[in-house]
Amino acid sequence: CSAMMWMLQAWMPARWAFLGGLLAAAKFGVASYWMNSYWGGAAAAIAGALVLGALKRISCRPTFSNAVALGLGVAILANSRPYEGLLFCIPVAAWSLWWLVRKTPRHQSRAKVLATVAIILTAAAAFMAYYNWRLTGDALLLPHTLRTRTYHSSALFLWQHPRPPRHYSNPQFEEFYNGWERQNYQHTWSDVRRVSLEKVDRLGSTLFWWGAILLLPGLPFAMRDKKMRLLVIILTIGAIGIFAVVWSFPHYAAPFTCIIIALLVQSLRHLRTMQVSGWPLGRWLARASVLFLFAATAGYVIDRRCDPRPWTCQGDPSRQTIQDHLAHTPGKHLILVRYDPDNHNIHDEWVYNGAEIDTAKVLWARELDELQNTKLLAYFKDRHIWLVEPDTDNTELIPYIPPPKN
Repeated sequence: CSAMMWMLQAWMPARWAFLGGLLAAAKFGVASYWMNSYWGGAAAAIAGALVLGALKRISCRPTFSNAVALGLGVAILANSRPYEGLLFCIPVAAWSLWWLVRKTPRHQSRAKVLATVAIILTAAAAFMAYYNWRLTGDALLLPHTLRTRTYHSSALFLWQHPRPPRHYSNPQFEEFYNGWERQNYQHTWSDVRRVSLEKVDRLGSTLFWWGAILLLPGLPFAMRDKKMRLLVIILTIGAIGIFAVVWSFPHYAAPFTCIIIALLVQSLRHLRTMQVSGWPLGRWLARASVLFLFAATAGYVIDRRCDPRPWTCQGDPSRQTIQDHLAHTPGKHLILVRYDPDNHNIHDEWVYNGAEIDTAKVLWARELDELQNTKLLAYFKDRHIWLVEPDTDNTELIPYIPPPKN
């Protein structure tokens, strides 16, 4: 929220930038999964604010600190939301090129800015290449790309057809990747309409509030402002790219959050000047819109809701309770998870571990067939073996006894 206020200060008067920071705090900083889970978009939202705040300041005063902020913002975008970050940076790069070739007396300052940004981005690229090489074995292969190649066969973009299904060693992966995920989008116009409406619904509940409808009379004036032109171009490109993707989580649009806040505040500014027969209707609509946001946030707090959509940040703590218990129990432990083949929610996954498998104190694994289980237990023969059945009793932890042979 502070980063967004800093960005807004470069694009509008300070008191309106402060209001934008308050709107961001009320919308994202209290009752939002961006605040109340590790699944949010704060990193990418901060990066977008750094880029646009620095970009506007550089056009007026090309300083070293602003160049550092710009370079760091781009680097964070590349590591948090690479696809959306690329869409965000294309018009930024075009504007920067136009700024560099303009005839102004500050050629030396522009060269320093360019050199500073180039150094930061080169260092970021080198770090990412090393990280990729250590993790995927290829300096140019991103971990997320490797994951997609390894597991996914469904379409990622609306124009794509699903690839032939892959086959996996456990029924949960089969059901998720070859069942639920492929059925979600099958390249029909009906699917395009459904996933697009889903994006509108989810993005609307996360980035806006019902009272924002009152700002609509001021929005056309805000979008026509010359000072907002670059922001509108960036947001338009981003919206096209986001709606071209099948999946629709609101934090995918996180880099553009500061632009949305900027347009909302600018709409407020225009709305306040509107009158009907001399009566300041626009001023009252602007006040009501802001009050609706704070009232909605207060309502979520009173109801103890972490987000307008509770599934984004509410979960079952039972797995963590078992993990903490065994973490304080002497010895090393291996927990086999036995899912109910007929009554298991594929979104309720218990089997995941840290990067260091062999040295971890507590490990989780699926119970598979007899041969695979034998290999697993032989490899981890120095561990205590436990069984959990999340679909039957998600709190019970018992010593593991192999099922009887058929």
